Amino acid sequence: MSAPLDIEGAAAPPRTNGELLFAEPWESRAFGMVVALHEAGVFGWSQFRDALVARIAAGEATYYQHWLGAVEDVLAARGTVAAGEITARVHLLADRPAGHDHLH
Repeated sequence: MSAPLDIEGAAAPPRTNGELLFAEPWESRAFGMVVALHEAGVFGWSQFRDALVARIAAGEATYYQHWLGAVEDVLAARGTVAAGEITARVHLLADRPAGHDHLH
């Protein structure tokens, strides 16, 4: 993995015994998605890290909720995805029945 993850500080992902800690399956998928986008050259890691730190400083949420918000901020700022598209997709997914966390 080429993403230089912080070991300490606000941007450091949760760990247990040195291993990344994911409380829910969606958290590991969100983590992998951001790393893959970075490795594909969609954005620089420092840009993502700065957005993550800003999200963490701005309010209460879980680490990986901030993680998703940060990638949304970066993609919207770069014009890769419009903020309205992100909001629409969030609502579409939120309206799905439990156990259906994807679209067909």
